[in-house]
Amino acid sequence: MENYNREVKDEFKASSDGSICGFDSLHRLLKENLKPQHFQEVSRLLHGLNCGKALNTVTLPESAAALSLEHGFDLQAFSFHADKEQLRETRIVRVGLIQNSIALPTNAPFLDQKRAIFEKLRPIIDAAGSSGVNILCLQETWMMPFAFCTREKTWCEFAELVDGESTQFLKSFAVKYNMVIISPILERDINHGEVIWNTAVVIGNHGNIIGKHRKNHITRVGDFNESTYYMEGNTGHPVFETAYGKIAINICYGRHHPLNWLAFGLNGAEIVFNPSATVGELSEPMWPIEARNAAIANSYFVASINRVGTEIFPNPFTSGNGKPAHADFGHFYGSSHFSAPDASCTPSLSRNQDGLIIADMDLNLCRQYKDKWVFQMTARYDLYADLLARYVKPDFEPQVISDPLLHKESL
Repeated sequence: MENYNREVKDEFKASSDGSICGFDSLHRLLKENLKPQHFQEVSRLLHGLNCGKALNTVTLPESAAALSLEHGFDLQAFSFHADKEQLRETRIVRVGLIQNSIALPTNAPFLDQKRAIFEKLRPIIDAAGSSGVNILCLQETWMMPFAFCTREKTWCEFAELVDGESTQFLKSFAVKYNMVIISPILERDINHGEVIWNTAVVIGNHGNIIGKHRKNHITRVGDFNESTYYMEGNTGHPVFETAYGKIAINICYGRHHPLNWLAFGLNGAEIVFNPSATVGELSEPMWPIEARNAAIANSYFVASINRVGTEIFPNPFTSGNGKPAHADFGHFYGSSHFSAPDASCTPSLSRNQDGLIIADMDLNLCRQYKDKWVFQMTARYDLYADLLARYVKPDFEPQVISDPLLHKESL
């Protein structure tokens, strides 16, 4: 067993290009190595069925495919159906997610880094727009390297106003393509002492700012100790009613907190976006599970985005675990995907390549699965509320009933 674990670890490290045994995703690895009938059954178990059938792929315009080839980003598209209803028309929304690596080394001038990322994303956003995407979401702090592992304060220079440079850049696309855009940025709040927040800005399809949400849960795991830069958000669990449906943003680490997912659902979200930055050795086994479970438990769609690539920083840093200093987090494994309330989900984007994944969603599926599983009706919110009200008090005592014979000496 010890030798096996060593071999697995060595094989994982050998994939320095971010691939899995030479394949850019688990889906493609399985498809190429299983017999068709075996792959069909494995895919059914991994990705579920939508209305009793495998997800359909969607043919996108040639212009989008051409941009994908020219600029080297993965492009995939799928369709989630709902059952036909007698009293409601279908409510199909086309949603897009972008994952990307940084564009310049982290030791390049900050302005050059930011502008290079803008230019890198321009053709991917154009591909989304030309494909008729209604709502587009970018990855966590997309306009900069994810430098919060370093604990160096110079990276605070990337922080922007809510209506700052990144928002202005995206507004033109929102208007051009009649598209709602979710832009996760590092926010500088000049009205409150210039404090910094991890924030998602929601830009309306007319180029207006609908609102913002600040990250509710801040990571303190290994290198991901982000409290050096920002603390827990103060915007609650807002749901934004847009021209295309009710959406919410559960930023990164919030996906590990089931009550965070629940709160967005209680406020009426139909699609919850999870823009993230997470690396393989830390969270990859959790990645497809948490989002899919949230979609099922809360009867909404979940859109999961993770950045891609390995970001190497100028100065080595330590993790406080006794291991040698290092200059990178590890590999951001991409793998962006969609999950639906009926337990179906799409294959993931590439693990090592920029990408755009698109899904058509019939939002009627949300209510249909509320009616089917009645999770909201059978939940015991009164019991949960009572427990939580008692739990947050200093004198809380757990409701534990011990066996009266547990601590008696045996006769």
